[in-house]
Amino acid sequence: MAADPHGKAETLARRRRLLSSSCRLFFPEDPIKIVRGQGQYMYDEQGAEYIDCINNVAHVGHCHPLVVQAAHEQNQVLNTNSRYLHDNIMDFAQRLSETLPEKLCVFYFLNSGSEANDLALRLARQYTGHWDVVVLDHAYHGHLSSLIDISPYKFRDLDGQKEWVHVAPLPDTYRGLYREDHPNPAEAYANEVKRVVSSAQEQGRQIAAFFAESLPSVGGQIIPPAGYFPEVAEHIHRAGGVFVADEIQVGFGRVGKHFWAFQLQGEDFVPDIVTMGKSIGNGHPVACVATTQAVARAFEATGVEYFNTFGGNPVSCAVGLAVLDVLEKEQLQAHAACVGSFLMELLRKQKAKHPIIGDIRGVGLFIGVDLIKDETTRMPATEEAEYLISRLKENYILLSTDGPGRNVLKFKPPMCFTLDNVQHVVAKLDAILTDMEERVRSCETLRPGPGAALLRSTGPGCRAAAGN
Repeated sequence: MAADPHGKAETLARRRRLLSSSCRLFFPEDPIKIVRGQGQYMYDEQGAEYIDCINNVAHVGHCHPLVVQAAHEQNQVLNTNSRYLHDNIMDFAQRLSETLPEKLCVFYFLNSGSEANDLALRLARQYTGHWDVVVLDHAYHGHLSSLIDISPYKFRDLDGQKEWVHVAPLPDTYRGLYREDHPNPAEAYANEVKRVVSSAQEQGRQIAAFFAESLPSVGGQIIPPAGYFPEVAEHIHRAGGVFVADEIQVGFGRVGKHFWAFQLQGEDFVPDIVTMGKSIGNGHPVACVATTQAVARAFEATGVEYFNTFGGNPVSCAVGLAVLDVLEKEQLQAHAACVGSFLMELLRKQKAKHPIIGDIRGVGLFIGVDLIKDETTRMPATEEAEYLISRLKENYILLSTDGPGRNVLKFKPPMCFTLDNVQHVVAKLDAILTDMEERVRSCETLRPGPGAALLRSTGPGCRAAAGN
């Protein structure tokens, strides 16, 4: 490896001088300087190898040679905007259409998931003639101003909720309104959306769209109960709105069972608009919106053209096609199902062993581990999760947390993640949790009882264990 032209300390100092502090780093107390990636691994400036468990952008693996080659070869020939005829954009649209329900047959290409969701919002409003949006609590849909407004995860710390935004409960069957013991959580949560819609209509508001990640990620790696989306769509359509499925984090075979996560809700469920980003380009800036002929025609009826300078450019489309090729040739959808099932199996064994693990949920290579302080209250173990993430990083494993309590370990690795990777990561997780428990047992103030908090004592050893 070539010598690092700028030492880590110098790079950090330059970043602090030149970039805003709001552009945060992972592990801010001791950030990692990553200089290379390959497959499911990343390498720092010293050559240390880290297992990447969270990078759902490098969908088929960091620097996949076929994807890199496709970009390089097209870059050598032509890269220009999509106002000229070119086969790449047509080939890409055709390939995407073959993965989607027939109804979703019109495509718009963009540069990012945020752009895709912003366009989806415009499409919905033009088609319905309405303005208001229903979203799920704790949702995040992008960094544009229009999307901050429909992202409770962000707007609650900024200007607050706009009058045209209506928030429905997150369909979380572990710590939400309706839990695993409810006879029909899908219907119960869908009725909450119906209630939110009715309340908005009573105020004279009209619903343009319901936005939801097909599997809410920032909300805590949530798996909505099967049948929830179809019932929600009925309520939204009855109100004159459309259903937008945000697949930016979970599409392209990640769930294993299906190519798209919304398909987990049933074969007959078809959203009106689907948005794509992140994994679609394996790190290259490309995104897409797929919708129906009816929605597209309403948008066209304004007479205002939709033009995105480099959305759908020849290089981006070559990259997108290469990603689809790799997914197919390497059978990564089936691989995600196999490896994800094995990871869930090993994590469930850890749950039986470690009381801090309250819930294991997921599908394919989208998995959450919900850490708790108390079995009865299910209080989020936020500090413990932060400590665990830090210890894993010391063991060259990159993992992160999500959820309102920042206590849910999120697994969203590149799709080439292996069975050996699973065994290694879970073994390290087990060792760290065991060490945490041993430290706590040595503290005299540990609260007794089977549901006791693992790291709630006040002794100095326990504060160290909790990372405080």
